Amino acid sequence: MTTYHLIYSRGNELKDNITHPYSEQFFSFQGEGKYTGVPTLWHRFFLCNLQCQGFGQIDPKDESTYKLPYLEVNPDDYEKLTDLPVFAYGCDSSYSWSKRFARFQTHATPEESVDSLLKLLDPKVDTSLIDLCFTGGEPLMSRAQTSSVAMMKVLDKRGIKVNRVTYETNATQRLNEAFKDYWDQSYTPVFFSMSPKLYCVSGEKPEKAIKPEIIVDYIEETLVKDPSFEPHDYQLKFVVSGSEESWDEMEGVLIKIRNEMDKRRTIGGFDPSKVWIMPLGGTTEGQSGSISGHMSAADIAIETINRGYKFAARVHTHVFGNAIGL
Repeated sequence: MTTYHLIYSRGNELKDNITHPYSEQFFSFQGEGKYTGVPTLWHRFFLCNLQCQGFGQIDPKDESTYKLPYLEVNPDDYEKLTDLPVFAYGCDSSYSWSKRFARFQTHATPEESVDSLLKLLDPKVDTSLIDLCFTGGEPLMSRAQTSSVAMMKVLDKRGIKVNRVTYETNATQRLNEAFKDYWDQSYTPVFFSMSPKLYCVSGEKPEKAIKPEIIVDYIEETLVKDPSFEPHDYQLKFVVSGSEESWDEMEGVLIKIRNEMDKRRTIGGFDPSKVWIMPLGGTTEGQSGSISGHMSAADIAIETINRGYKFAARVHTHVFGNAIGL
């Protein structure tokens, strides 16, 4: 399949006839964090600046010990993306950035992307009750920012309102001006679900994966709307392995975020109630702790509440099991 490069017009807007790549679209519910259980349309962008190969590994900081099942499967053995297995080690959505799975990607214009999303809904469904989640890959890479805004403008033009828009992001990418301008003027609330990747859990080194200044940029973007609009919001969602090292690293990242907010005198300051902890494991086996390198979700939940944070269960995994697109 041909990969198209995005072409931008004045104002950094995506031209109507230019496509962007995405891995999948589906209609399900939000399975993690603050809005767990809310019916949600999902649009998963292709490509990411991180790979998170260390997830679930015996030693995430030692690449020589990695098991990477996404490299062992032959994509040609599968008819469609949802037939792929959920990977127990490494990034559980490797298919959303690895070129090995490029054949499963769809290239569509913003209009086409919106059309295919809406076809997932019963025509009788009130879209104002439905959330829209942009995920990935990384949905805040520059061209994905532009593409998501172009899709929102298609919805606006058609008079279709959604309840809320979530960006599930690793919080490493700067927001472009066109993106900020759109959301500063939008009546639809935006929710930044930020998941900074810990080195001792993901294998991604801090200098690449932890960007306190960008995290605070996102937080401050939630504060700039006209008070008559529905408010924007955010959460910080950390995947921990349950090891003492992972807790210490997470607490260290929070200190850096707090210090950055204090330096800027960010309105409202640091809010620990926005912090959620999620157990390592993209499979039911990982969640139960039966795979090496994983601690049971129950044990991590107990430690989470003892530390005063909120626990984010991977509810979709418990409901649907090891499945893609649910």
